[in-house]
Amino acid sequence: MKLLLSLPVIFILVLSGCYLESNPVYRSGGITAAGTAAGFRQRGVASYYGEGFHGNLTANGETFDMYALTCAHLTLPFNTVLRVLNLDNDREVTVRVNDRGPYVGGRIIDLSRGAAEDLGMLEAGTANVLLMVID
Repeated sequence: MKLLLSLPVIFILVLSGCYLESNPVYRSGGITAAGTAAGFRQRGVASYYGEGFHGNLTANGETFDMYALTCAHLTLPFNTVLRVLNLDNDREVTVRVNDRGPYVGGRIIDLSRGAAEDLGMLEAGTANVLLMVID
């Protein structure tokens, strides 16, 4: 009898764990969209996006310019300035976060076409990079 009475409670607890937040706050390593990213460094794979998104709105409401030096990152606050070092050829570029992404597994940043060109990664499409926040 105790089991029958506890089944509705278990059911409610299970359903409450399925709640999806409609406006999530992006979090990673203690950084929130409202917080600071000072000292942040990240190593991984970069990709780029361009023609198909040129002129569309970015996550922060700006119009995407594929020739500007901007990027998409999942967790860093908008307007964070990053130095991106291409570990494959030692080229670097400075970009500003104005979008969210990438949404492809194994990638840490999506660069604008202009930034990817400066890093010399247009032909390969991806590059091993080190991200460093510039204060």
